[in-house]
Amino acid sequence: MNIVVTGSSSGIGRALVVRLLGGGHGVWGLARSDQSEFEAGHNGAFRSARCDVANWYDVARTTTEVAAAWNHVDGLVCCAGSQGEVGPALRADPARWSETVRANLEGTYNAVRSFHGLLSRAPRRAKIVCFSGGGATKPRARFSAYGVAKTGIVRLVETIAEEERLAPLDINAVAPGAVSTRMTDEVIALGPELAGQAEFDSATKQRADGGASMGRALDLVEWLLSAKSDGVTGKLLSAPWDPWPGLGGHAASLAKSDVYTLRRIVPEDRGMKF
Repeated sequence: MNIVVTGSSSGIGRALVVRLLGGGHGVWGLARSDQSEFEAGHNGAFRSARCDVANWYDVARTTTEVAAAWNHVDGLVCCAGSQGEVGPALRADPARWSETVRANLEGTYNAVRSFHGLLSRAPRRAKIVCFSGGGATKPRARFSAYGVAKTGIVRLVETIAEEERLAPLDINAVAPGAVSTRMTDEVIALGPELAGQAEFDSATKQRADGGASMGRALDLVEWLLSAKSDGVTGKLLSAPWDPWPGLGGHAASLAKSDVYTLRRIVPEDRGMKF
């Protein structure tokens, strides 16, 4: 397959690139940093572009570059992201807060919007995988910008899935779990005063214990890119907790259900009455 990966220079993005290359796929990695050294060691199987996904024109330029070499894209994985502004929301720097949302939410939208044309030419069912988690399903104190952006990504995924219901396209969001990456180190470096004691303690323990399985997160992405997940779309799936390997056989029933989505809870859902 031809697969585009944003945020491919480090963390989960780089690990995913290595996994996909090992599976014989062609990968085009987008990142703000230079990846030419990594590219040189893979004999054309990996190509790279310096690209700030938060900048629409940068992404559009890169898409044109990819289109000159590939006549279609089978899969797009949006890994690029940044924790950005950290601290109490009402004392955050507004400019840095906005930049954090743009890097995560707009960065994901820009990539999906720009590469849709190449995805629509795929000879098989096209796949889009977006990374969420990080405060998308519950409030995450002191990480409001990151959490808001990740929540927005889930609703973006749900909306596109609904709009493109009749198209040969599956788009889903992934919650990778507490995988140890540079973001873990960032929280530790920020300290409890800025990140909060609970976040600091969790990150410290995560770094010491190794955190959630990177392999499990990569397995889920590979499954979502494969034909095994055909018809599963518009969902937020947790790599460590959900029974995703068996969901392919339930695509039709999942399409009619709101499971694995973000929804409002009313009193009756909790056996309460006001």
